[in-house]
Amino acid sequence: MCGRIAITLPNDAMVRLFAAVPANDLPPVPNYNVCPTTSIHVVMNDGHDRRLVSMRWGFIPHWYKEANGGPLLMNARAETIAEKPAFRAACRERRCLIPISGFYEWTRLEDGTKLPWYIHADAPLALAGIWQEWSAKDGAEDVTQRTCAVVTTAANTPMAEIHHRMPVIVPEDKWALWLGEEGHGAARLMQPAPDDLLSFHRVDPKVNSNRASGPELIEPI
Repeated sequence: MCGRIAITLPNDAMVRLFAAVPANDLPPVPNYNVCPTTSIHVVMNDGHDRRLVSMRWGFIPHWYKEANGGPLLMNARAETIAEKPAFRAACRERRCLIPISGFYEWTRLEDGTKLPWYIHADAPLALAGIWQEWSAKDGAEDVTQRTCAVVTTAANTPMAEIHHRMPVIVPEDKWALWLGEEGHGAARLMQPAPDDLLSFHRVDPKVNSNRASGPELIEPI
């Protein structure tokens, strides 16, 4: 599962890192507590260029009449992504990268207390994602919105101490393959990250609130 992320890299740095053309409506950064249904940075290929754009984190299938017309699809499981009606076309045709600085996961004590952890690497991470353009009527107007989900897989050995799932992390030399720029074979990238890639530490429980903000959220305690 991936349900909360941090994005701290400046927009111009993301543009350089991914060699992408930036959109004009990118979300503000840094954001140390990014929650589903908010806008996030996404790298996609439009058939000509890589573009850094804003998308709603929360994939909306085309048959939803409203944005909240069904379950919130913030994640897509790698094991079933090619079979699920909501995801299978996007998995083939609309893959994207989601740049993040790190993500949060929680362990739970016997009394129900949730203990948050911040998971990160020495460099920004590119999560595997899929996207969908969703349209609906708002009165007499057509409303169109790009939406996305993070692809997840089974946890690697260190992450399994915290949670049994983790996001698929695409290494830099495979970005082009995931984006469909280098032919077929993206399915083999949907694997757990190497055991030595990520570090994690406990952080303050105030991140449990989606209203919390600030760099102190990722500081170890």
